Amino acid sequence: MLKDGTYRAWFKTPTGQGTGIAHVADGMIWGCDGVMTYSGSVDVSGERFTATLLTKRHTEQLPTVFGTDDELKLTLEGTCSGKIARYTATAEQFPGVLLEGTLIYSEDRPPAPAAQQPAPQFDPAKLPKLPKRSR
Repeated sequence: MLKDGTYRAWFKTPTGQGTGIAHVADGMIWGCDGVMTYSGSVDVSGERFTATLLTKRHTEQLPTVFGTDDELKLTLEGTCSGKIARYTATAEQFPGVLLEGTLIYSEDRPPAPAAQQPAPQFDPAKLPKLPKRSR
């Protein structure tokens, strides 16, 4: 099941590949990569999900994995098993070009354990001494 949370994204088309971050919450999906931002809706049904995304360029002069279009409408279909989701997508503006992608769920790191004892006071007198050199 595609859970609410943050995902690392990897995607490719025949013309290129990229990585980004995606966030899923309350039926919405949004994120960005080095060239585009994207946002839209996601529908989850068990292990399967579908999404519709609109993309918008935020960095000029770099190609997207589809080429040079500034705005795209993507339709995604995928499955999620555990922390890994795999999907395929098509862009309305590029019929017949398939985007393949993977989302990897990012779990929050547990907090560091609390120190059991206070850190010792720094005492420079306890540092090792360098040997005296003859001149």
